Amino acid sequence: MIAGVDEAGRGCVIGPMVLCIASIGGLDEFKLKELGVKDSKKLSAKRREEIYPELEKLCKLTVIKIPASELNYLMDRHTLNEIEAMKIGEGLNITDPLPSMVYIDSPDNIPVNFGKRIEKYLKRKVKLICENKADDKHLIVGAASIVAKVLRDREIERIKRVVKYDFNSGYTSDPFTIEYLAKHANDEKLAPFLRTKWKTLANIKQRKLGEF
Repeated sequence: MIAGVDEAGRGCVIGPMVLCIASIGGLDEFKLKELGVKDSKKLSAKRREEIYPELEKLCKLTVIKIPASELNYLMDRHTLNEIEAMKIGEGLNITDPLPSMVYIDSPDNIPVNFGKRIEKYLKRKVKLICENKADDKHLIVGAASIVAKVLRDREIERIKRVVKYDFNSGYTSDPFTIEYLAKHANDEKLAPFLRTKWKTLANIKQRKLGEF
């Protein structure tokens, strides 16, 4: 078995970060290519949704959702890289069967450092290969990126129904999200889904609505 690890929602100010560990038999990896698997950013939302149920059949999936409330708590004590490494380690500890090799999309510019972070949380011996842009290099990481993205997008749509507003993606780089936060950052309905440790949010609250 080999595995790939990727996340979705790391840079968001609204909603969870979703991590996926996707595992598959090495001899079956070619099936991912036949399915059209690639980095989730290179696929449309419709295509990701089409591929997702096939990945559920082909791969063993371990999914970890880290809600905004937990991220807020953990970021009082850890960097975002440390939190991601912690959760990957926790996920690998419960992945069964344990893959012999795990490819990981590293958020650290020095991938080996990210691997060392993860190793601190591992209770089982497994070979980690951390690389930048691994989702574009390895099909199994691409598969993980698709699963994480689909589940993250579904959660964002659920949040929109709760707050009764379409804020688009929830990313700090999204002008629709920023405009929404300028008007509704203090709304009680949004509070459970808001990442309060983000500097973007603090900056918005310091500015007047007329500046947006």
